[in-house]
Amino acid sequence: MPIDIDRFENGPPEDLRAGGRTNAEVILSFLASSPDRAYTPKEIHDETGVARGSVGVVLSRLAERDLVRHRGDYWAVADDEDVVTTLDSMRTARAATDRFGPEDPDEWGHGVDSDGADEE
Repeated sequence: MPIDIDRFENGPPEDLRAGGRTNAEVILSFLASSPDRAYTPKEIHDETGVARGSVGVVLSRLAERDLVRHRGDYWAVADDEDVVTTLDSMRTARAATDRFGPEDPDEWGHGVDSDGADEE
């Protein structure tokens, strides 16, 4: 879904993610919603709205993690409970980011020493 240029130029970064979901989450969720069907990348693009050039890359990465299957021109969700676990993890991470904001790498390792005690 397009956004207006003011939101694009001036909106907070979290507003620039369509629904806050990653392309991997969108595609995996779509395929998992129809485990008895396989789709071409074009069909996945048409159904999800993920950019056509991104669909193949995302599918390849999901296949490397054994979350989708590929045969000929078609792709389907894997027969594995890891898919459910991965989708749950994606939703949990998104909810945490929505609630607490993205991690700040500048704060990594500050405030707690290696034994878990507060640093002075």
